[in-house]
Amino acid sequence: MAKSKLTLAAIMARSPDVDLAKVDATTEQDIRRHMVEDGYDPDEAIRDEDIISPSVIRKRLGMSQRRFADAIHVPVATLQNWEQGRTPMDPSARALMTILAREPQAALRALARRRAA
Repeated sequence: MAKSKLTLAAIMARSPDVDLAKVDATTEQDIRRHMVEDGYDPDEAIRDEDIISPSVIRKRLGMSQRRFADAIHVPVATLQNWEQGRTPMDPSARALMTILAREPQAALRALARRRAA
């Protein structure tokens, strides 16, 4: 099956195929039922891997990869490797992610670069 190529303008002109009223009407009970139907346990404890995921933390903070990498003083390529699972984080990076997950504003303040007076 051949893929059709669309321009950005054509994509933007299309109406979404998502029923937003249905999404808005979805309740927490519906979400729990869907999780069970999909084989997930909605009461399962959050794993440490979920808490210290750099991409989850970065997205929670609303930061781009470049901005987040700059804030935590690592090259963007290193962050991308962590997020894509190409390279594991060392223990100090995991500790930093744990701090960012639990106390993000304090961690970012502590990591902020001070300008010379």
